[in-house]
Amino acid sequence: MPGMACTRNKPLVICGHGMVAQRLLEQLVKFGHPYSRIVVFNGEPFSAYNRIQLSSLLANQIREADLELKPWQWFHEHRIDVHLHEPVTRIAPSRQEVITSTGRIQPYQALIIATGARPSGLGIPGESLTGVLHFRSLTDTRELIHEARKKRRAVVVGGGFLGLEAAEGLRSRGMDVTVMHRSDHLLNRQLNPAAGEILQQQLHTRGLHILTSTAPVALLGRDRVRAVQLNNGTVLATDLVVIATGITPNTQLAASAGLACDRGIQVNAQLQTSTPDIYALGECCQFQNHVFGLVEPGYQQARILAKFLSGASQAPAFVPARIATRLKISDLPIFSCGETAPAAHTDVVEWHDKAHGVYGQLLIGDDRLTGAVLLGDTTNGPWYSELIRSGTDISRFRDAVAFGKPYCNAAA
Repeated sequence: MPGMACTRNKPLVICGHGMVAQRLLEQLVKFGHPYSRIVVFNGEPFSAYNRIQLSSLLANQIREADLELKPWQWFHEHRIDVHLHEPVTRIAPSRQEVITSTGRIQPYQALIIATGARPSGLGIPGESLTGVLHFRSLTDTRELIHEARKKRRAVVVGGGFLGLEAAEGLRSRGMDVTVMHRSDHLLNRQLNPAAGEILQQQLHTRGLHILTSTAPVALLGRDRVRAVQLNNGTVLATDLVVIATGITPNTQLAASAGLACDRGIQVNAQLQTSTPDIYALGECCQFQNHVFGLVEPGYQQARILAKFLSGASQAPAFVPARIATRLKISDLPIFSCGETAPAAHTDVVEWHDKAHGVYGQLLIGDDRLTGAVLLGDTTNGPWYSELIRSGTDISRFRDAVAFGKPYCNAAA
């Protein structure tokens, strides 16, 4: 309970050790948690690493060692035991115990589930063929690098951020890459059609083949994938298929223990599950109707939960905020925040330079900025994000807002 920071004899146990779990550990140390020990069970054979930088590893821009978030000495200094390649397989809430894949029985004072999410499948024939991979983990990235050394052609299914990162990484390693995307434009969750079209043109000039409004209906081959059959009847020969069509929260462990689950593990504003001494955060959890596919909300949750478990005098509460998306694909910066499509009575400010891959759209309603999409030049993105989040009245500099903060400060 808040305000109770006495030392607890049984350890705090964490299931999972991704970026959000690691941020939680750092926040617990920062706030002076009351636990005598923290025990982490990690299903992967690696300690927590920077998943965001996997695309840079795939593109041969960094080394594996550059992914490390903390050295082993840090965990030792802070009484944190990390067990690699040993996932929790069962939770016994009535006994306050977890059982791991090795049969280890570990009691807990409090339990945190940070099991993340898994790649979503296509639900079509051929997904189990050799050469059909995902781009989600360090193990996946190693496999893709290995395949790129031997194979020539690749098809990436999914034109979201992860799919485009995978495609660009494989292209940079010399593969001939085709991206197929079900929507009519790339990054359809972050960009409007005009920005998506410019992005497609820029990626095409860099050597990627893009097929929009296209989906696979079967992956063909005997033992190894040899081709992709499309929904328009076309058969596209390939040596490798990468599926990047979204993620599904890992709720199986929680559900089997009787915790309330919907799309994710249901939590309240303090990240408590339906069992009070069990918590969940990151991609595996669901708050109200929200599930989370970006790391930033997970970092916010980590801070809230660490403060709560460390005895904050007032219970901190997680409130989902509009998260700005900042991406860079093939050295092309992209920014998106708020709405991407105009609503009724919304004014649209738009500018573009297709030849240089520059595009901007601002949506304004009731003298407030409600959405921003930037491609090529994202200098003003952080300022636009703050205007959207704060609901600032921009009537004094409305006509100049497209020119950026310095110009608007002078105009106001």
